[in-house]
Amino acid sequence: MQPSGQVMSFLTKSPEKVRRFPTESLLRLCCADVPREKRRIWERFPLPTHCNEALLEETEAEHGDISYHCTVRWLSLGKVLKSVWDLRDQIQEFCIQKGHDIPELSDNNWLADLGFAVDVTALMNELNVKMQSKGLFVHEMYSAGKAFMRKLQLLSSQVKDNILTHLPTLKEAKRSGDHLQKYSTMLEALHAEFSRRFQDFKTLESEMHMVSSPFNCSVDDAPSEVQMELIDLQSDAHLADHFKSVSLLDFYSALKEENFPHLRRHAQRILVLFGSTYQCEQTFSVMKFNKSKHRSSMTDDHLSAVLRIATSDIPPDFNALVQAQNRLDYSH
Repeated sequence: MQPSGQVMSFLTKSPEKVRRFPTESLLRLCCADVPREKRRIWERFPLPTHCNEALLEETEAEHGDISYHCTVRWLSLGKVLKSVWDLRDQIQEFCIQKGHDIPELSDNNWLADLGFAVDVTALMNELNVKMQSKGLFVHEMYSAGKAFMRKLQLLSSQVKDNILTHLPTLKEAKRSGDHLQKYSTMLEALHAEFSRRFQDFKTLESEMHMVSSPFNCSVDDAPSEVQMELIDLQSDAHLADHFKSVSLLDFYSALKEENFPHLRRHAQRILVLFGSTYQCEQTFSVMKFNKSKHRSSMTDDHLSAVLRIATSDIPPDFNALVQAQNRLDYSH
């Protein structure tokens, strides 16, 4: 992804404001919403695109063009920052040609902060993409969150020892021992914040493990009402083979109600939980798209049906729907 025209213009046309950008608080900014005043700053200055293209072509830069219109989510800022990092020499040369002095591009402290922010926001964006995958259950999202928190712990301990294998951009920057201590502290703070946000899931962790891995969980740790059923399940070799060959939802749907009533009920309670708000946001986007001024006559029932079809992965059983009708209406 290439840096947006607004970002490039902000760097080249507003040197007195760029000093406030990636600093010690950059990571906090990357995890929050962009203040409106900063967005206005980026949009105020037009970008001389042809000049940038010529310069990048002369220097044989990795990025051959810079997008003028680019809508960037703040959580995905890491991609933009990475492009700015890759083009930092070309940006500095362009600024010198235009008579704009940006001393931050020569400041090792500023560049070290930028490199650290590039790596951390890239990791957060990777987690964000995993969380938005379709068909994920809450225990899968929780596993991704736990893995990310373990990565933060590993990075924090490695940064203290100047081991930057997993932070390649920071490894390129010139950094001191004070930088490494500061970044280690910031990673610990980020880990603490993620732990706080995921703490509600810890109360369900044992039950989620029982539902996701019923043949590997401990019967002693399971709720008392499902212990006998869990023993029957783990002792059935046919069900063990069936568990490996089908999806989790299909497996629990195939369990007989008369044999595993409590286990099915626990599975239903866990599998219907929302792990994130992404599906809700997707639903509102579909509703906004469909209920426009051009479709003002759409009823609530029709809108509900559209939303259900758009957000559900379950294919409709058309044969059952046709057979359920007492009379078919043929088109004329």
